[in-house]
Amino acid sequence: MLIQVEQRGAVVRVTLNRPDVRNAFNETLIQELTAWAESIRPGGAVRVAVLGGAGKVFCAGADLAWMAKTIAYSHEENLRDARALSRMFDALNRLPIPLVGRVHGAALGGGIGLAAVCDIVVAAEDAIFGFTEVKLGIIPAVISPFAMAKIGQSAARELFLTGARFSAARAREIGLVHNVVDAADLDRVVEKHVNDLLSSGPRAVAAAKALIAAVAASDADAAMEHTVESIARQRVSVEGQEGMRAFLEKRTPAWISLP
Repeated sequence: MLIQVEQRGAVVRVTLNRPDVRNAFNETLIQELTAWAESIRPGGAVRVAVLGGAGKVFCAGADLAWMAKTIAYSHEENLRDARALSRMFDALNRLPIPLVGRVHGAALGGGIGLAAVCDIVVAAEDAIFGFTEVKLGIIPAVISPFAMAKIGQSAARELFLTGARFSAARAREIGLVHNVVDAADLDRVVEKHVNDLLSSGPRAVAAAKALIAAVAASDADAAMEHTVESIARQRVSVEGQEGMRAFLEKRTPAWISLP
């Protein structure tokens, strides 16, 4: 296995486990990440996922051996290969639970795409980022919808076109990263986010994540209808009723005691 999956209670930690090649992608890693993401079901035992990398680097993008093989691919073979990669990012992006990214060392090429599909990203202050594809004569096409949803067109125009590497501080400025911390504090801050997520209603968190995607893809009229329906449905749900009653009765809601 090229990923390690460890579940403790309601939290699962997924670790890219190819430290000898800086956790770079190949077909097997893509398949394993896709299979894991597609195995997560809403309302299941897992409520939060943390994505990280073994060794000194989060993810350095494409594996050199895989890249060398793709040079000889036909257009149709490249389509198949790109669709598999796109399916992986889409599956991670659509997870019905929050995904927290733990980024250290570097997130380059496809690695920065992984950061883009995380809901919350904590990065070590010395981590390096880069949409480096143009330096190889290719483009960050598959990751672009996810990256641009985070950083917008302005930053994409600079960073996609130059392929320049940039700091964790810059990544935070453009919205790719949420916290930049000393490497020694990385796990502590990740854990704080995990605990914050676990203290919230699990179905409400899933619904809020779905709400963001739906509103972002809707025009004003459709967004209005979706939002009023969403809040009405959540208010009358078992979890919504429990949360509001717990607040009014000044007690801990039932989900806090869940494993």
